[in-house]
Amino acid sequence: MEKEKLLQVTVDGTQYAYPFGTPYRKIAADFQKEYPHDILLVNREGKLCELHKTLDRDCTLKMVTAAEKPGRQTYERSAVFLMLKAFYDVAGRENVERITVEYSISNALFIRAKGNFHLDRDLLRRVEERMKTLSAQAVPIRKSSVNTDDAVELFQKTQMRDKARLLSFRINSHVNIYTLEDFSDYFYGYMVPDTGYIKCFGLELFEDGFVLRLPDQKAPDRLGVFEPSIKVFRELHDATRRSEALHITNVGEMNDVISEGKATQMILAHEAMMEKKIGDIAQEIASRKGVRFVMIAGPSSSGKTTFSHRLSTQLLACGMQPHAIATDNYFKNRSETPRDENGQYDFESLGAMDIEQFNGDMTRLLKGETVEIPQFNFKKGVREYNGDYLTLGEQDVLVIEGIHCLNDQFSYSLPKESKYKIYISCLTTLNIDDHNRIPTTDARLLRRIERDARTRGYSARATIQMWPSVRKGEENNIFPYQDSADMIFNSALIYETALLKPYVEPLLFGVPRDCEEYLEAKRLLKFLNYFLPLPADDVPKTSLMREFIGGGCYKT
Repeated sequence: MEKEKLLQVTVDGTQYAYPFGTPYRKIAADFQKEYPHDILLVNREGKLCELHKTLDRDCTLKMVTAAEKPGRQTYERSAVFLMLKAFYDVAGRENVERITVEYSISNALFIRAKGNFHLDRDLLRRVEERMKTLSAQAVPIRKSSVNTDDAVELFQKTQMRDKARLLSFRINSHVNIYTLEDFSDYFYGYMVPDTGYIKCFGLELFEDGFVLRLPDQKAPDRLGVFEPSIKVFRELHDATRRSEALHITNVGEMNDVISEGKATQMILAHEAMMEKKIGDIAQEIASRKGVRFVMIAGPSSSGKTTFSHRLSTQLLACGMQPHAIATDNYFKNRSETPRDENGQYDFESLGAMDIEQFNGDMTRLLKGETVEIPQFNFKKGVREYNGDYLTLGEQDVLVIEGIHCLNDQFSYSLPKESKYKIYISCLTTLNIDDHNRIPTTDARLLRRIERDARTRGYSARATIQMWPSVRKGEENNIFPYQDSADMIFNSALIYETALLKPYVEPLLFGVPRDCEEYLEAKRLLKFLNYFLPLPADDVPKTSLMREFIGGGCYKT
């Protein structure tokens, strides 16, 4: 009989025999001692599988722990499910109106809860104790395939209308529902098989909600340090309020707007909000009479170039004369560029910049002298001078964009009052539903995939492959300095994922199934599947999104 058949399973190059129908959890247990952290999933030849799934073919397996991105996401998702179950148990289902998992801040998730209860330390203590009890009991997390219409009806009855709305746009006949004892929910992604895998967590009051603290991916067995950027949190909080004003806080609500033919108003309203914000920043800069250097930095695909152009336009409207300076022109010559631990040129380190030359030139400009601004020849790897002279007049201001602009070591000789520092990032607040957030890094990655393909001819696979090194550079050179900024600018547009969908989907489908990048491409494709597509016809030529999809009026 087929159930007695032995199948060949290859792990780390060695073949083993397991009976047909063996749970992956049993196989993972046989290899657990070889891994320092709990195995949470298995990778079966490019397909992630939950541990409750069973062996049905000869295959090669890789074990996945929380030290890897898919495992970390699975742990976070499972911990959210556990927290929700415990919160409903402690507060009483009838008393909970809404719990929203809003965004990630410093190894934690910020969560807001509304209902007939008082959110205080005692309530959170009891919820955390309930989580610990459930964890100790290793309660099974059951997964079931449910007819989509039945799932919509279920979530309407349980007051999870955000999920009912989201699933009403699904064309699949069935969806997967997870159940923990008597509590059912819908999640985008994988889960651990039982609550015993969720061992490390903590709850703390924070601002007008609370945080679910989680481990860092680098150390999955202990809570990560919680040192949130208050300035970034405030911007995320304000962005949430702006989204609420438009009545669009999740994908289901946005799909409603698109399907009802109201997308143009949504686009123009959010673009108007962004333009007002840029105008307010320009007004503040103009009001600070000593400011001569506007320093702009932010992570990859934040829209720094378009923002700089739009800010310059607003500065002109305030009676100032902006001049763009690219810090790339102050790279050291290639022969002097430091190398990283792999022997590659480290263009993102501060050591790759000619700090002395930059400070010398800027100091002379501040004194009213005329300075010849260099141009870096990337093909030759040298700095050149081509007669580009600049003198600062009374109303002149330099708009300087670069990775190190928030780091005072880069502009050490310039008086503090002469600098206005802006941190720009795509801080997404739109979520799939109340319990499934959209990471800000996903929004930036989608932007970069499209821009790389359009302007550089890169495949989606190549962009995904280089993304971890890009993120490492951001962690080292940008994020540590974000709180030193005078202003945080959020470049996220509420409609952008729906806009990017028809551009990025074909690129992601082009990622080969047999490469490491396929898992990430598949995850992004599943994520995009929640969105109705949005045509670019009504996106203004000045929009920040034009930097990525093309058709804008600014040179990028």
